[in-house]
Amino acid sequence: MFSIEKKVAPIECNARKKSSPFLPFQNLDRAAEIAYYYGFQPIKAPTIEKEDTAKAKRVNESEHHDINYGSSLDMSLSIGVEEKIALLRICDEKKLLNPFQPAMLYFEGTARHANVKKPPHGQKITVNLNIVGTTKSVAEAELIKTAIEILRQEGFEDLYVDINSVGDKDSMANFSRETAQYYRKHVNDLENHCRTQLKKNPFAPMECTNAKCRELALQAPNSVTFLSEPSRLHFREVLEYLESMNIPYKIDHQILGNRRLCCHTIFLIKTLNVGGGKDTPEETLALGYRYNELAKKIDMKRDTPAVGVHIVFKRKGHAQRKSRIPKKPQVYFIQFGFHAKLKSLQVIEILRHAKIPLHQALAKDKLTSQISTAENLSIPFVLIMGQKEAMEDSVIVRDMSTRSQETVKIGVLAEYLKKIGR
Repeated sequence: MFSIEKKVAPIECNARKKSSPFLPFQNLDRAAEIAYYYGFQPIKAPTIEKEDTAKAKRVNESEHHDINYGSSLDMSLSIGVEEKIALLRICDEKKLLNPFQPAMLYFEGTARHANVKKPPHGQKITVNLNIVGTTKSVAEAELIKTAIEILRQEGFEDLYVDINSVGDKDSMANFSRETAQYYRKHVNDLENHCRTQLKKNPFAPMECTNAKCRELALQAPNSVTFLSEPSRLHFREVLEYLESMNIPYKIDHQILGNRRLCCHTIFLIKTLNVGGGKDTPEETLALGYRYNELAKKIDMKRDTPAVGVHIVFKRKGHAQRKSRIPKKPQVYFIQFGFHAKLKSLQVIEILRHAKIPLHQALAKDKLTSQISTAENLSIPFVLIMGQKEAMEDSVIVRDMSTRSQETVKIGVLAEYLKKIGR
């Protein structure tokens, strides 16, 4: 039941005839395979239309944000307003959003303007993961965990996360006001460019690499101080997820992103082990951020909270192997309660290593709605984890045809599922 099968060639999202907007693959590369097991569906990289560019200009107003968080110009990691607008448009046009399950989307490469040719394939690999349709903190955890596993599979070690939160709209307004006041008091100490940019963007001096500006930034207000209570809770939950997954992190108050686009969590994934040497400098491999307010700013009909991560790296060694895609998942993972969510990604990772795909809705909380979804999908087996099971490192395995169930320890779960799935 958990064997693998081949799929047909990719289908273009823009095909005129009715078809799924997702891309089925004959085989998957390493990154796509890992994303698949975590629940992401592959799509074609969005095409940026003229209307997307016009909306991006309106969102940014007169404020430009072209900071490269990457380690070099050819490994660019920057805030992509046009790309996110194009992605939201596709989600709306293709009706990918529903109240029962957020859209979890994976695409390779970068969004390109219409009539711009795809760049030649090389050793530089670009991967994008987005979760659209949920405000839950577990979405950030899923993105970070998936990105970390992709990078580990590609041979990167000593990975860690630099992370910050700018909070919701009210948090950002208070932080922006206090930051502007701080820099007005020190305007004569600023570099000339930052002095002229201050009226348009109070964060400009904080992101400047000039020595004077860097020194002032160390004493400047930090965004975490101004978080509203809901924003503070959201950020605390994200950090708890990282701790539960044993992912090293540090809070970096200098990561602020584009205040016209970003909200809540902003993070960078870095490695201390570039080139295999322990004394080599760090390298930034991924940039992620929330963009909950973007849909409103481009006049979409519904609120569409979202979070995404952009991964860029140079492949090590020879061309990677190809993996055949697994069959339709035969397992649906149901969880309820925060402690169960904390353990959920551990369960998914164990099953990924065992090549057992599953459906899940970690962004959902209600038990009844998750069971209903599993029934609608005609899933033979359901895994259930509540607070009791999370504390005991176990899950309930329910056979949906007989309604019989058994409690199984997480450590032997993969072996148990393979046994009953024969």
